[in-house]
Formats: sequence, structure tokens, C-alpha cells
Amino acid sequence: MENDFVRDSKDSQDQNPMNILVLNCGSSSVKFQIIATDLETIASNADQRLARGTIERIGGEAIVSLQVDSGEKQLSTATLRDTRSAVESILHWACSDEGPAQIKSVADIHAVGHRVVHGGEHFKQSVKIDEQVLRAIEDCIELAPLHNPTNIRGIQAARDVFGSGLPQVAVFDTAFHQTLPEHSYLYAIPYQLYRRYRIRRYGFHGTSHRYVAYRYRQLEKLTREQTNVITIHLGNGCSIAGIRGGNSQDTSMGLTPLEGLVMGTRSGDIDPAIVDFISVKEGLSSREVETLLNKQSGLLGISGLTHDMRELLAEENENNDRRAHLAIEVFCYRVRKYIGAFLAATGGADAVIFTGGIGENSSAVRSRICLGLEWMGLKLNESLNARAENGFEGKISNDDSRLAAYVIPTDEELLIARDTVRCVKGVTQRY
Repeated sequence: MENDFVRDSKDSQDQNPMNILVLNCGSSSVKFQIIATDLETIASNADQRLARGTIERIGGEAIVSLQVDSGEKQLSTATLRDTRSAVESILHWACSDEGPAQIKSVADIHAVGHRVVHGGEHFKQSVKIDEQVLRAIEDCIELAPLHNPTNIRGIQAARDVFGSGLPQVAVFDTAFHQTLPEHSYLYAIPYQLYRRYRIRRYGFHGTSHRYVAYRYRQLEKLTREQTNVITIHLGNGCSIAGIRGGNSQDTSMGLTPLEGLVMGTRSGDIDPAIVDFISVKEGLSSREVETLLNKQSGLLGISGLTHDMRELLAEENENNDRRAHLAIEVFCYRVRKYIGAFLAATGGADAVIFTGGIGENSSAVRSRICLGLEWMGLKLNESLNARAENGFEGKISNDDSRLAAYVIPTDEELLIARDTVRCVKGVTQRY
């Protein structure tokens, strides 16, 4: 049943530009942005970010952070029992005098774009949400039991708050990697297990990898078919993708986000036999071991201190902490190892691109990863690299570097907003 918010009958598709509410719903949090965009602003990169914010600790006294455009953050608390209450509070604020000037009423929100983690083999691109799409997202819950249910709650909350007439679009983390060839996505387990349960490599962070590859070809004035790069998303979660001809050919994350690179609290690649070994030695169930690998491993597990790369670098620098140093070295080595593997798997590349919180802001980590790649022709410009932070976008290697290196800030929310417009307008998407 719809609440007090009632949309007028004006056709949202006729609005120019469209104000898109982008939602990223977690188990106890909602991150959002409101972005004004249309097909013309997409072509000219003239999209306008109207507002952003986060709501955390939903289910009790929530912590609310709200920001109009590039203004100061407004911090407050509110009792919010569920995702619907959080979305309602976002809309109340957006329509108030404290919200963006472009939003006066619920009718000024023209569509909602959702980050959805897992689309399985159902979705190769972003789609407008209907009952069939919603059922397909539900079918993927067993592949992403921690994420897809919360994404579905976000979709249902938006439907309750805005009414069923407002277009909603799902943008999938996995969709970009649906171009992986069969030999890349299959595991060497009995084939009938893939046939029965669709056990395969799906990959994640697809929206981020897709966005930075797009920005690279804009910077270099290349066509999609000329785009041959290795994209490296380094944050609390980390993944790498080999992109050839604009298509993802391989990626480090697998059936779940646990596989691949060392991350903040995730182990990345391990010998599968370790699961049973830990289970027997520690008296843990397989589910408890999986939790250990997801929540207590990675940088946190090795260092015994923190999952935050900034804190580890400070600890190494100030106190020469051996385990902090070891965690950083393992982290960087794994990335370097994957770069080599993906250059081989994709037949070479023209550039490696760093993105994500660590990739965009840590010159020390980028320098350590690139150390030893000189034989591949990568000549890092240490002066450029040292200055590449706080939104820097561009090349950080020497002009004569055969394999270039770039820093490109990711913008998944912008891509979700753009895909939402494309889907609502019925425009064919090219990944």
C-alpha cells in the first residue's frame, strides 16, 4: 500500500534532464545519490550530482549523513526501523528546504536505479524492473544470500514509497563479466555441478571496471573495440579484470566475492583443502570457516591490527611493524601476480588502471605493485604517482612506457544513474 507520497501523472520519461535516485541498500544501511542526467548530458559528461548521503545502523537509532551537491555534510540521528523508513526519510529531506533546489516534491524524482549484486546468468545488462525481473533476482539469492535479499528490500521499499508507477532499474555487479568465455568462467569440477547449480565464475565490481574502462577510452580517444586494459579495483573489497576489445575476458572474483586478491578482511585465493583443515583443527563448521575467511582474514588477518590500508602504512612507517609490513607486501604481491596472469590471459594490454579507495589514493601501494613490472615495459613516473590522489584522473607512467599506468576514480553511482536513463528511454546499452 502506498503512503502519503503521491506522484502526479506527469510522464517521467518526458523530463529533461531526469532526476535519478540511486540506491545501494545493505543489511542495515542505505547509500544514495540523486543525479540529474539524460542522453545529452551522458554524451557530454555534463551530469549533475544534486545530493548524496548514507544512513547507517537502520533498525534502531540510525546515523544519517546528508549532503547537497558539494556542500557541507548534515549529520543527525533518527529512529528508522527498516529500509522503507530510510527511503522515506531520504525523500522527506530531499523535498524539504534543506534538500537540493531541483527537488520540490516526489514528482521531481523521475526514476530509481538500484545496485544489485548478483544477476547470475539471467542478466547481461541493466534492466527495467518488473515482476519477472524481481523473480529472477530472487532466484539468485542462493548465489548472494547476504546481498540480494537486501537489494530486493530496497526495490520493494522504493515501490512502497514512490508507488508502482515510478520506473525502477536494476544494475548488476555481475553483468559486465557475462562476456567471459566458457574456458574462463568454468571451474574444473564435475561439469554436471555447473549444469545443476550454475557453479561458475561470475565476478563482481563490474560497474566499477566498466566505468573506468569507459573513462580510459574517453581520455585516450579510443573506440570500445580499441580498449585493451587491466582494471584494478582496490578498496576494502578488491578485484582485477582483463578487458579486451571493451569486453571483460577474465576477472579475479568467482562464484562469490571471496576469490582472488587479498582484501581488507577477505583471504582471496586459498587451497580449498584449508577449509576442512581449519574446520577439524579449530572445531568449526564449514559455515564458520567461511565467515572466518570473509570477515577475519586478508589485511586484518595477517596484520592482527586492522583492515585499513592507511593505518597499516602508518604503522609500518612509524613503528616498523613486521606484520603490518607483511600484510602490505602480501597484498601488493597478489595484485602484481594477477597483472602478469591477466596480461597473459588477454594477450597483452595497453594500460593498467588503478581505482577504488586504495587504488585512487595510495601512491605507496601503487608504487609497490608496479615495482618489478619494468620488464613488461611499465615505467612508473614517481612524481606523477605521488601527486595522484584526491580525485586525480590521468596517466602516472612515463610517456615512453610500453605498458601505461593510470589512476581513474570510479563512479559507480553515475553509471547506475546513466543506465537507469537508458533503460527508461529504451536505449540499447553497450557495455
